[in-house]
Amino acid sequence: MDNDFSESHLPVFSLKNGFGEEVVEDLYQYVNKIVNVFFYGEATSDQWVLIDAGMPHAKEDIINVAKERFENKGKPAAIILTHGHFDHVGALEPLLEEWDVPVYAHEQELPYLTGKKNYPKGNPEAGGGLVSSMSPMFPNHGIDISKNVRKLPSNGEVPEMAGWKWVHTPGHTEGHISLFREEDGFLIAGDAFVTVKQESLYNVITQNKHISGPPRYFTSDWIKAKHSIEELAALSPKKAVTGHGMSMEGEELRASLKDLLDNFYEKATPEDRPH
Repeated sequence: MDNDFSESHLPVFSLKNGFGEEVVEDLYQYVNKIVNVFFYGEATSDQWVLIDAGMPHAKEDIINVAKERFENKGKPAAIILTHGHFDHVGALEPLLEEWDVPVYAHEQELPYLTGKKNYPKGNPEAGGGLVSSMSPMFPNHGIDISKNVRKLPSNGEVPEMAGWKWVHTPGHTEGHISLFREEDGFLIAGDAFVTVKQESLYNVITQNKHISGPPRYFTSDWIKAKHSIEELAALSPKKAVTGHGMSMEGEELRASLKDLLDNFYEKATPEDRPH
């Protein structure tokens, strides 16, 4: 199924589409239809990084946000990918035609970014709402950015993001990563967990805030997904942003993560999954 069909014919827009906010001084969150794109770097900085690349056809929106945020300072120093699902790399190939910068991802994600593998199709039996039912129509193909993609450093450092570490958080995909800054306890979780019930069309549209596991319809390994959330919770993040939904912090974040883990198989996993 091609990208044009998925975007033109599926009701995948939230009321937050086009909304942007400075979550912390050096991180700007922009909602591109149903997914978040992040711009790392203080406003007007001439050194910045793009984290994930949104939905198909989002190139101009992302470039325009970058120009406004960084006052036309040009291209990013790098692009960091939490993973390669279509809603996180949708505009990546067109952006690279414009920018031609290095893209960093986990080694296990590289086959999906070099044209060698496709992701499994969406699981319509995952339950939780209409988005799951529609998920087989979502693009599941890999892309080929072999010229630009690079393996993340094995020491956990994040290129062009001093003070940050990447954490391998598989489950949603084999090479999914999250980013953590110990200095202020800030977490960019990607889709390791999200703050909206992504399977429900109503919640996707309204963006009602509620911690949920990774989107059910695209998650490949639930045992690893739970372990990844446990690892992130053990970091005691003070504030978190995720691939879908609004930011969460403090006691709300701590209590919500605990509740999700305590009731993981009831609250997070597909309804047809044997326990």
